[in-house]
This record gives sequence, structure tokens and C-alpha cells, in this order.
Amino acid sequence: MDLSAINPIILIAALISAATPILLAATGELVVERAGVLNLGVEGMMITGAVCGFIISVNTGSPALGFIMAALGGAILSLLFAFLTQMALANQVASGLALTLFGLGLSSLMGQNYVGIKPPRMPDVNFGPLSDIPVLGPILFSHDPIVYLGILIVAGVWGTLKFTRAGLILRAVGENHDAAHALGYKVKRIRTLAIMFGGACAGMGGAYISLVRVPQWTEGMTAGVGWIALALVVFASWKPWRVLLGAYLFGGITQLQLNLQGVGVAIPVEYLAMSPYIVTIVVLVILSADKSRAPGSLGKIFHASQ
Repeated sequence: MDLSAINPIILIAALISAATPILLAATGELVVERAGVLNLGVEGMMITGAVCGFIISVNTGSPALGFIMAALGGAILSLLFAFLTQMALANQVASGLALTLFGLGLSSLMGQNYVGIKPPRMPDVNFGPLSDIPVLGPILFSHDPIVYLGILIVAGVWGTLKFTRAGLILRAVGENHDAAHALGYKVKRIRTLAIMFGGACAGMGGAYISLVRVPQWTEGMTAGVGWIALALVVFASWKPWRVLLGAYLFGGITQLQLNLQGVGVAIPVEYLAMSPYIVTIVVLVILSADKSRAPGSLGKIFHASQ
């Protein structure tokens, strides 16, 4: 065991990349929950985005197009959840779990002919001399475009929720859908758009796993990242910048356990592999006692006739 073999600069740069799929999925889910909807189908939308992005990228040779189609695939799948919960008024928890199971099965069917194929590589952003700056260069200026897009999405969501009329309406729907409806706002339309945004973000997060993090297609390769994203929204108290910090925390734990395995730390691999999920459970237990920050209408079914 040689801990000196772990380069801290490379570790920090890698954790930023490892956090990106969690960050994308969690940011999308934050918008959905701020609109008052609890979508437990994040895992299903991520794995669907992973296979859609992989297939398109392999067949076109364009990772960028793959990410676009992954976002579209996640958004389309989310429409099924929107129909069940907003039109058919089905239970949100049950519908979300069904969406995850459906996404896992659909992705397995779609990806069965793509096992063992390598997708085209997503090139890093060229920052020129900035990438040569000692320490900061490798950490901040040596990533692919999706890493920076994830941070921009967080900033955009924060700015929209805090400073715009659209964000105010979204938060009003999430806090009290009956009052928002009484003021003339289209609650179901607003929630459907939020659900689609969440699906698109989850789809891109899944594609990041299949095209960048683990550049290959493997059945069930999201491996619970969607559930971590759900927990991260609670951890962040439904605040975008806390989602960013939380994603880096969980991404750091995930990357650290891989590095510890690589240097032969005398801890069983199974314990290291399950460490991110243990941290997730601990965080949820700690924060479960304080539900005051949750949107007031979260998980509640809206019926216009009420």
C-alpha cells in the first residue's frame, strides 16, 4: 500500500468529472421538486439517456449529438411520468418507481447489440495557456464541455429561481399549487415542463457515464447514481449551489474509493465500493428530521376541481 501514489491534483480533477452525472441529474430533479413533484424515476431516465446517447454517438461519430439525443430521450421518457401523475393523477412514488423499472428494461433491450463497442471520444475544451497553469490548470481547465455545461446549468437554475418571474411562478406552484391555480397559473403545464427539464438533465447525466466516465455500454451501468442524485437534492435543501457542493462531495468519495482500491489499501473492495451509498444513507438520516425546507406541495396530487 502506497498512498503517495495518489496524486492530489489528478484526484481533484477526476472528482470534478465523477461528480458531473450526479450534478446534472440532481439539478434537474431539484427543478422538478421545486415545482412540487417527486419523481423517483431519475435512475430510469439516466439509463435511458445513457443508451440513447451511446447509440447515436456510435452511429454518427458525434458525441455532441449523442448528448443532445440523450437529453431528448430522457425528456420523452419523463413525459410518461408526467402523463401518469399530472393527467391520470397516479401516485407519484409508484409512478416514479415504475419509470425506473421501465427505463432499465428499455435500455437493456435497446443496448443489447452495442456491448463491447467503444464510442467516439468527447474532446476537452481548449483553454490554451490557461491549462498550463500549475495546479489550477489541470484542475479547472482540462475537462470536456459537459463538465462546464453542468456548472452553467446550476448557475442558470439558481438565477432563474431567484431572479425571474418564471422562477417565482415555479416556486409558487411548488409551495401551494391550489393558491397558484387560483391566481390563474397553469399548474399542470408548469409541472410538465419542469418534469421534462428534469428528464433532459438526467438523460445527459446518464450519457456522461456511457460516453465519458465509462466509455462503453453495459446493462445497468448507472448503478444507483440516480438514487444518489435524489438524496443529493434533500442534502442540498433544494438549493442549486448546495447541489453543486454536494455533487463534488459524493463524486470525491466515489473517486477516492477507486484510488484507494488502485493503491491496494487493506480494506475489502466491497466496503470501498459501497462507501458512497453509506454516506448517502447517513446524510438522509441526519437531514430527515428537518423537513421545513421542502416545498409545501411536494408529492401532493393536484386536481383543478379541488
